[in-house]
Amino acid sequence: MKKEQPAIRWGAEIEYPADQQRALQKAKRLQWWTIAFLVTTGIALYLTMGQSQAMKTAWAEDMLGLIPPIVFLITMPLVSREPNQRFPFGYHRTVMIGHLIAALALVVVGALLLYDASVGLVTADHPSIGTVELFGQHVWLGWLMFPVLVWGTIPPIFLGRAKMPLACMLQDKLLYASAKMNKADWMTSAGPMVGVAGIAMGIWWLDYVVAALISADILKDGITNLRDAVLGLMDQSPRPVGEKKLDPLIDKLVAELEAMPGVRDARVRLREEGHVYFGDISVVLASEKDTVGQLERIAQRARSLDWRLHDIAVVPVKSLN
Repeated sequence: MKKEQPAIRWGAEIEYPADQQRALQKAKRLQWWTIAFLVTTGIALYLTMGQSQAMKTAWAEDMLGLIPPIVFLITMPLVSREPNQRFPFGYHRTVMIGHLIAALALVVVGALLLYDASVGLVTADHPSIGTVELFGQHVWLGWLMFPVLVWGTIPPIFLGRAKMPLACMLQDKLLYASAKMNKADWMTSAGPMVGVAGIAMGIWWLDYVVAALISADILKDGITNLRDAVLGLMDQSPRPVGEKKLDPLIDKLVAELEAMPGVRDARVRLREEGHVYFGDISVVLASEKDTVGQLERIAQRARSLDWRLHDIAVVPVKSLN
């Protein structure tokens, strides 16, 4: 029988249960594989891009794709640091800061690439694809572009699909953003094929149109992630990864607390701190006897519902009004 791995601990609290710990280790391996893949693809795209704006955009998109996995691998060790006098709530928000940095990079580069493609289209700057000498023969660069683009199409799909359930299990929005970028990478590789084919057939503007579409998609992803990162830092009520609705855990927590003996009414406020929730519970107690004991039982009950309920303060009040 396989021995159960102990949970990673943060102070006296459980940071990751055993299942999430295994998911985290798998996510780290997938992020390393993603970095290795994007580096090799980026080098190949750089060597074969020529003057194609679509190829240039595909290369930039691959380089941007390195940001989420790199930031993820940097922030994970920081998250598990012990709280101290300077940071009494710990380092959980490093994940949210990393998400913000990745989103800003997407917005800025996406906007610049869209500008370049638009200028090239408006000024009718005809791109050309030259030849290179390979094994003593002059070869059209386009023939080298196609296999590179085909290679860039298939692995990201599997990487993205593998990361998506792990992101939901870990409630990690940075990992989720990385998974979404990987799943969309097939468009980044398929689009430039159309652009290169357009140049070969004399339809020069097709290359810029493809580049503009890819740039717009990068910009859209950046704006979406930037909005989510900013709202998270503003302490909005938690949303599960990939969803717009409030986390049903909030209503579940209220129902569980109100069903406890001695609790007349309860109100819950939660905020995201990276992948865990901090917050407070206001309760109206039926009796003032053993108040401390009642509050401790309420806190224990709350934390037992879900591993994400990490730091919860329970406050007795006479009325929720």
